[in-house]
Amino acid sequence: MRIDNVECSTFSGWIDPPADVLPSLDGDLTCDVAVIGGGMGGMATALRLAERGRDVVLLEAEFCGYGSSSRNGGQIASVPGGDLRLLGLFYPKKVPGMVRLAENSASFVEDLIKTHGIDCDYEPNGLAFAAVGHGQMLRTRTVAAILRRAGGRGRVGTSEELGIPRGFVGGMREAIGGMLNPGKLSRGMRRVLVSSPARVYERTKVTDVTRRDGQVVIATPGGSVRANQAVLATNAYSGEWDITPKRLSVPLWLAEMETEPIAPERLAALGWSSRSGVITQHQVMEHYRLTARGTIVFGVRRVERGLTYPLPAKAPDRELVEELAGAFATRFPTLADVAVERAWGGWIAITSSWLSIAGRIGDNVHYSIACNGHGLAQAPYVGSLIADSIVDGTRHEDLDGIWAAKPKFPPFAMVGPRGLRLVSALDRFTDLINGSRRRALRAAARAY
Repeated sequence: MRIDNVECSTFSGWIDPPADVLPSLDGDLTCDVAVIGGGMGGMATALRLAERGRDVVLLEAEFCGYGSSSRNGGQIASVPGGDLRLLGLFYPKKVPGMVRLAENSASFVEDLIKTHGIDCDYEPNGLAFAAVGHGQMLRTRTVAAILRRAGGRGRVGTSEELGIPRGFVGGMREAIGGMLNPGKLSRGMRRVLVSSPARVYERTKVTDVTRRDGQVVIATPGGSVRANQAVLATNAYSGEWDITPKRLSVPLWLAEMETEPIAPERLAALGWSSRSGVITQHQVMEHYRLTARGTIVFGVRRVERGLTYPLPAKAPDRELVEELAGAFATRFPTLADVAVERAWGGWIAITSSWLSIAGRIGDNVHYSIACNGHGLAQAPYVGSLIADSIVDGTRHEDLDGIWAAKPKFPPFAMVGPRGLRLVSALDRFTDLINGSRRRALRAAARAY
C-alpha cells in the first residue's frame, strides 16, 4: 500500500472535533447523580437518568465522544468478543448471559439510533467472524457451536455464502447488528444529551473522587460537585483515581486506518456483497470494513499496554502504519496499490476476565467496563441499566449477570509486554503457515 502521505491524528479519523465545545465547570454545585465520562456509556447513563427525572450532572475532560467512542471500528456486535472457547472453559455458567447481553446491547443501540434520529450511516448487515485459514475456520465452527448451545445465533458458511471477501476461507455472520460511523453516532448522542435536562460540562477534568458524609465529592480544577450518587463511566481512564477498584482493568492502545476512496468496481470484485464487517480469528484480531464514503477502515493487529496515568494522546507511528498496511495488502492483494489516507488510535479498557463488569463501591459509587473488545454497544446499554438500577433500586438480569459482588479482581495475564509479544508472535506464525495471501490471489484470479 502507499503510505507516504498518511495523516496521523491523535483524535479520530471518523469525524472532526465539535466546534461548540461546552464551558467547563466554574464553581461548586450539587446534584442527585454525577456521571464522570462523556463517552457512549456516560452519555447513555446521563440521558436515561435525565429522562427518568433525576437531577444529573455529566463531567467530561475533553468533549463528549472524545475517547474510544469516536475512534473504534464502528462495530455493533451481537456476539461476545474474545475467544469464546476460553470464556466457555473458564466461565461456562456465564456464557448464556454474555450472549443475551450482547444481543440485547445490539438491539438497544439500534433502537437508540432510530428513536433519536441519529444519522450515523448504520447498515444492519451483521458482523462476520472471518477465517484467514482452515485452522481459523475450525475455531470459527467451534465458536458457533458454543454460541448455539448458549442460545445465540450465527450463520456459518464459506466466504461466497456469507458475502464476505473471497480472500477469506469462510466464517460466521452474526444475526443482529452491523456497521456504522462511530464518530457520527457519538456526535448524535452528544446532541441528544445536550438537549436534555442533564447538565453537561466539557473540558472539565476530574482530579479526585472521594466519599464523604454519605455523599460523593468530585474535585475539578474549576470547582467541585457534591452528589448523592456517582457513576464512573471513564473506560480506559478509570485508573486515575484512588477510589477505582484495583485491577478493574488495564488500558490498551490500538490503531485504526482508512484507505483513500476506492473505485466501486474494484470493491465489487472482492465479492463483499453483504458489506458485513469482518473480524479475523487471530488472538489479537484484525478487522476490515467498508464505509459509506467508499473506503475501507481496518485496524488493531497489535496493541500497547498503558503503564502509567494520565494516559498520553498518541498518534500511530510509522512502524505501525507499515505493519497494518502490510496486513491489508495480504488480505486484499488486488488493492495493494491503494493509498492509506489517515490513521488514528485510542485507549480502551480490558478486564482481566475479558468480560464486561459492573459493580458498586459502598452504596453510592457505580462503575462499569463494558466495551472490552465486544463492540461499542455494550457500554451504552450497561450504562442505561445502571441508570435504571439507581432509579428503581433493582437490577435488570443483564446487569445482574455481570455484577461484581465485591470490587476485587484477579491479576492480569498475557497483557504485559512479554505476554503481548508472545501473542503477536503466535499470530504471525499462524499467518506464515496458513497461505492466506496465496489464497486471496487465487480467489481474485477466479473472480476475473
